Amino acid sequence: MPHDEGIWPAGKRFAFSIFDDPDAQTLEHSRIVYGLLSDLGLFTTKGVWPAGPLRQVNSPGETCANPAYLTHVLELQARGFEVGFHHASPHSSTRTETIAALDRFRELFGSDPSSMANHYNEEALYWGADRVSGLVRLAYRAAQLANSKTQEQPFQGHCEASPYFWGDVARARIRYCRNFCFREINTLRMCPWMPYSDPDRPYVPLWYTSTDANCCARFIDALSEANQDRLEAEGGASILYVHFGHAFVENGRPHPRFVELLTRLSRKGGWFVPVTALLDHLARCGAGAPIRSSARARLERAWFLEKVRYGTS
Repeated sequence: MPHDEGIWPAGKRFAFSIFDDPDAQTLEHSRIVYGLLSDLGLFTTKGVWPAGPLRQVNSPGETCANPAYLTHVLELQARGFEVGFHHASPHSSTRTETIAALDRFRELFGSDPSSMANHYNEEALYWGADRVSGLVRLAYRAAQLANSKTQEQPFQGHCEASPYFWGDVARARIRYCRNFCFREINTLRMCPWMPYSDPDRPYVPLWYTSTDANCCARFIDALSEANQDRLEAEGGASILYVHFGHAFVENGRPHPRFVELLTRLSRKGGWFVPVTALLDHLARCGAGAPIRSSARARLERAWFLEKVRYGTS
């Protein structure tokens, strides 16, 4: 399997990364959090919105239209952090707008993005009920109907007749897209096939899974001392799904427990790299094949049960 003992470079005992969505993140808080990560030698992936808003946003947070924020992101890239894609802007974007934003991304950062994570825009790829299949899809839709607070908008990035369609562009210009999210710290234990392709969702070349750490409280739970030790003992890999804009900074300082846990982690024998570097390594070690329908069904069931029980993303 791709996660057999000894697979990590330079004798490292486990692998660790983060994809940070930019929702609710200010420039000040980003500088604080990424200053800590950089000081600890934890190089991760920072998702961005390359284009500024053209209409009402659905989430607060800085975009690359802010020159000071852009300078900050470019400095992070120069230090070894990866810049990822979180759609064009913090609102739904048409095909034309998405292509313009990808062109802008390439102009700013030197290449197309390698990794992305869907935002809850209408151009999201295979999102909502289209994340899952068969009976799990029926159960997902039933749960949405039963919850009057979750009136889900359509997600149409993969729908060719939609003005939000950009699936062919995503397939040509982006390699990895995040999908299922679990509470398990060893992401690779939940999805030993990642990165994988999905014949039923062909506009994404390769999918990856993540560990739910979307706010500071969940991050602290996920990265507990016991979980760190188990990740190391299993020789696994963790890709955390994070919003560093969600309560990681208090009164101008990073949350003390957040600092404590990251500092402890950094002193272990981990391979601390951005998402694309980790996934590329797994692909070189034999991952990247089409996922079997039985394996995907297992992933879908496990994700849906956790979503119902714990509210994972």
